[in-house]
Amino acid sequence: MSEPPRRNKRKKKKLPAWTHGAVYAGVRAGAAAINIAGVGPSTRGLASFGGAFASMPFNRKRLERAKENLSWCFPEWDAARVHRYSIEAYRHLFSLGAEVALAPRLLTEDGYAAHIELGELEGALKPLLEGEPTLLLTGHCGNWEMLGYTVALLGFPVHALYRPMDMKPVDTWVRETRGRRGMVLVDKFGAARVLPALMERGVPLGFIADQNGGDKGLFVPFFDRLASSYKTIGLMAIQFGARIVCSQARRLGGLPGDGVPASFRYRIDVVDSFGPDSWAGEPDPVFYITARYRRALEEMVRRAPEQYLWMHRYWKSRPGHERKGRPFPDKLREKIEALPWMTGDRVERIVERSAVDAALLTERAR
Repeated sequence: MSEPPRRNKRKKKKLPAWTHGAVYAGVRAGAAAINIAGVGPSTRGLASFGGAFASMPFNRKRLERAKENLSWCFPEWDAARVHRYSIEAYRHLFSLGAEVALAPRLLTEDGYAAHIELGELEGALKPLLEGEPTLLLTGHCGNWEMLGYTVALLGFPVHALYRPMDMKPVDTWVRETRGRRGMVLVDKFGAARVLPALMERGVPLGFIADQNGGDKGLFVPFFDRLASSYKTIGLMAIQFGARIVCSQARRLGGLPGDGVPASFRYRIDVVDSFGPDSWAGEPDPVFYITARYRRALEEMVRRAPEQYLWMHRYWKSRPGHERKGRPFPDKLREKIEALPWMTGDRVERIVERSAVDAALLTERAR
């Protein structure tokens, strides 16, 4: 069966250059207003706005996507709970806006301990202290900005891969504010020239690793559904013998009497940490590495599903066999079955969902 024709991608509209100065001034004014208002009013206000935004008519499609994603990932949840958490994802997203604006002022060498609780860090400190090549991975769960800030404040000059913003003034400001705390942002479009040298020096590199890797990415299970991931992380880990540390910064409630608002207190935990010994005997080490860190990302989300951006299209790209209407590949099934944590029931669920996704692609192509 031939591959369904692809729709032409819409070009992203960019603001004209002459508007950048005004937009930058607006962003700075907004950040200043958030800091003047303080943690509680800012985060509560933006969270409330996010909840209202979620239910707006123009956002119906994205809200439905969030519900569909939640329903698949948590099949035991009823419709009311799915709806509640889909709204909570927007409240969390808008709260992040306030927290990102507040972080440069509140997360300092002297003050970060009032807002950051260091939890389970086993597997992370040793490679960082000894300068071993280390890849720090997280996802769009909790607050990844807090994670980067904290690692830098602890004395490890983390370099984080990011996509530059279209507006140069805003992009420069973002880079400078992160840089003041020791976090260096690396342009993803020039990363191939920079990352190898950083790895050789033992500089920790940070990645948000749950982003869609495109149709040519490596497809591994994520919540029992094939998700496209970039091969870069696995290839770099193998090339440099790097340790992979999967961690998250999860929002907590304030402690009684400590004076810290519930909206600006986070706990950092390492969910998984593994190195070359883990994939040395694997027939396809890149597949194993990618599947394992995706498993860790799934565990992060399960710990705080209200702090995940469920409206994102994490499963947007589909593997070739689905696009071409072919059966689930035997080799791919064998790789999935060989994963140490995989069960027979989960394998069947992955295969069944793949068939559903293939049918949806065929239906949309008609």
